[in-house]
Amino acid sequence: MSHVVRRRPDARLILLLGALAACGPLATDMYLPSLPAIAQTFGVAPGVAQSTLTSFMAGFSIGMLLYGPVSDAYGRRPVLLGGIALFTLSSVACAFSFSVGSLVFVRFLQALGAGAASVLARAIARDAHEPADAARVLSMVAIVTAVGPLLAPLIGGQLLLLGGWRVVFAVLTLFGALCATAAWLRVPETWPPEKRASPAVLKSFAAYGRLLRDPVVWGHMLCGGMAFASMFTYISATPFVYIEHFHVSPQRYGFFFGANVFGIMIGNFLNTRFVGRFGSLRIISVAATVSSAASLFVALVCVTGWGGLWSIVVGLFFVVGVVGLLSANCATDLMHRYPHNAGAAAAVFGAMQLALGALASIVVGLWHDTTPTGMGFTIGAAGLLCYAGRLMLVRWHDRPVSESVTGRMAP
Repeated sequence: MSHVVRRRPDARLILLLGALAACGPLATDMYLPSLPAIAQTFGVAPGVAQSTLTSFMAGFSIGMLLYGPVSDAYGRRPVLLGGIALFTLSSVACAFSFSVGSLVFVRFLQALGAGAASVLARAIARDAHEPADAARVLSMVAIVTAVGPLLAPLIGGQLLLLGGWRVVFAVLTLFGALCATAAWLRVPETWPPEKRASPAVLKSFAAYGRLLRDPVVWGHMLCGGMAFASMFTYISATPFVYIEHFHVSPQRYGFFFGANVFGIMIGNFLNTRFVGRFGSLRIISVAATVSSAASLFVALVCVTGWGGLWSIVVGLFFVVGVVGLLSANCATDLMHRYPHNAGAAAAVFGAMQLALGALASIVVGLWHDTTPTGMGFTIGAAGLLCYAGRLMLVRWHDRPVSESVTGRMAP
């Protein structure tokens, strides 16, 4: 009988996976301070400028659904390298966009490439580790990944002063080229040929049907996905709410944004310390409760105006702080529930997160203003649905896969 050797990635691999997974967050966060300037450049409303975020999330989501099964069939490494190459070339096209329509399109392509790193970082961690170890490694990767978004709005604000929003995409091009080179040299193949899906991609894609019949999968997607939707509502709305409604400078906005990314780092650090002791399900249950309560608090202060800017900032710190922790544990638990389709499981979870983030961006854009009201209603609704996902997990988590999917135990 053959045995798969489970080995712990060294610090260099964790750093590299974190940098690769940061392509998506960097491509989002570094240009956030430029959103008002982009709207002004093309002479469009704030909601139209926000559509460049929505198209990015849509491309990211679709890309992950493609990459997961393809990597299950053909291995992680070639899919990862192709995605990073697409990200780099599309970043060049973003820098040379001369209409908001063309920017929306090439942002979609940029996201298709960036999605490879996000889904495959999770799959690579799962390939090499048991559940508790994989959750810890994913949290360590997330801590590394968070360094980029922590600095990205600060850098983006300074680049806006230096040469305008096009310079942001020039910097992203350079980052993508460096990541592609490092991945080519250092990222190993962790999915051996004997474990790959057969017949090829078709069998891998067929796994989506089985996944989507499992209420545990939906519980994970609601917990992790609606928490992410709350965060993405904040990402989409605060450039206008903070900068235009509360008159925060683009440079100071970067500090507010960085505080929330620091909260994500704290949450992931705590996860590395406690997930082995308490298990993923208990961590998810506590984190989803915190996310839901904080989301409802933010909704209250946004709608009523109680406490002003600082009440919103404090509430969002807790909303955003548990997102990475929920993502790491939900994804890890789901991949180990479906060990033979780990890439597809990671993809369907990540794609749902991003689809819900894109939907939240569309909803908050419907308000067509710079007040906190739309952000508050959207985050509040996401918080309630996150708690609904927690209730599903508590009820269904211990039910075997065959019984969850078919309603009876397999023979």
